[in-house]
Amino acid sequence: MTNTGYQLAEMRRFSAAGKEFAFLIPSSSVVGLDEITVALLDGFKEGPRNPAAVVDALIQRFDHDDLVDGLSELHQIGAITTPDRAVKIPPYRETDSAPLSTLVLNVTNKCNLSCKYCYEYGEDKLAAPATTRFMDEATAFESVEFLLQRGANLPRLTLTFFGGETLLNFKVVRATVEYARRRARESGKTIDFSLTTNATLLTEEVIRFLTENHVGVTISIDGPKELQDRFRTYSDGSGSYDNILPRIKALLTNHRTRPIGARVTLTSQVMDVIRIFEHLSNDIGFYEVGFAPVTTSANTLYAIGDSGFDSMLSQFTKLAGRYLEKAVKGEYLGFSNMTDQLQEIHTGVTKNYACGAGLGLLGVSPAGEISLCHRFVDSPDHKLGNIRAGIDEEKRKEFNQRTHLSAKAECHTCWVRGMCSGGCYHEAQVRYGDIGHANLHYCDWIRGWIDVCLHTYAEIAEKNPSFFDRFEERSGEKTPLLR
Repeated sequence: MTNTGYQLAEMRRFSAAGKEFAFLIPSSSVVGLDEITVALLDGFKEGPRNPAAVVDALIQRFDHDDLVDGLSELHQIGAITTPDRAVKIPPYRETDSAPLSTLVLNVTNKCNLSCKYCYEYGEDKLAAPATTRFMDEATAFESVEFLLQRGANLPRLTLTFFGGETLLNFKVVRATVEYARRRARESGKTIDFSLTTNATLLTEEVIRFLTENHVGVTISIDGPKELQDRFRTYSDGSGSYDNILPRIKALLTNHRTRPIGARVTLTSQVMDVIRIFEHLSNDIGFYEVGFAPVTTSANTLYAIGDSGFDSMLSQFTKLAGRYLEKAVKGEYLGFSNMTDQLQEIHTGVTKNYACGAGLGLLGVSPAGEISLCHRFVDSPDHKLGNIRAGIDEEKRKEFNQRTHLSAKAECHTCWVRGMCSGGCYHEAQVRYGDIGHANLHYCDWIRGWIDVCLHTYAEIAEKNPSFFDRFEERSGEKTPLLR
């Protein structure tokens, strides 16, 4: 290390398990600090300094060689840097050649429920009236070929089935899985399959197929009967809970080849996170439960306001405490919001984009139109091409430029920017009319939640670091909780 001026990199320091830690913002990594590195970092608090001067100021407290080694380590991990090398917001770079790893097939845009908050059919919908309601086998098979071609350099791909209600087109789901499995073998690849369903059409035949073919399943369900039946109703207003409960239990009893997850939509009227989690996890037996706030404009009755986000954070924090207690003992609590965030922290994920939409993930409509993701299917303003003609790369480039972190000035000074990158594009479109707009309405919520996750991660890392071995085993076994 030279004797030129050095300064602190962007970081957030915190305490956990009786120790000091630093979250390095540019790399989204967590590092433990000992007494020497704490003192060294404190030496740069007032701005750029000559590292030799920092060492001299501490020589009465610590060994010289230990101080030099500590400085070298802090430099290597990016905790201190020269002003000219300080990490800035990375600029947008073209990603036309990004390999496609996940394709979401909306095999139907028709549903047998009339959920009051549905983003596909509600007042905030982006989709135009579709002429094709069900995907046919030819389109599904062409989609498989598209995935294999665009993901040619990847050994493992994912095909996810979505709706509407996915199982209304079970015939095509079944045929597509069989076709894709054969084509994957011929191509020397592995394709993982998953689907999302409201569980109303789970039958013995369907469950047997899902089990035999190792298809991951996510059930959309909002909790106990009175909460489920508040919004997730049939067209006549009757609730769906009594119909789906025995079907879900049959699925959980018989489908043991992949973990089964529940996905909950939280609204201003359905916000009892702890009760919902306990019911779905303990009473019904889901392996994982994930929560997502409803996507809607701010003026709807069920939109979540500031007090709702505060309540959500408070309850998530309580579940995080339970998660920590189990993790320290080597046990697992299926709170997927925490697990997903811990995995990103553990692997040092830093994002220039909020998700893989338009990059490694694309959505396909029943007619074969390609969109950014499953939430933009049939939206004429967010179409990227079609399965037969291919992707309009110029249009995809335009979308990617608009959603890149560098285009979101409000995010540039936020300490969680590398883990959030502005949030869901679909929500931004619904809330602000622009997919590239940062979701400013939940900034305080996401900062509070990631702070909870950082403390939880550090506590587990100190008390039972082997817990994180499971993250090396999750690839291909985790069913994405698409929402």
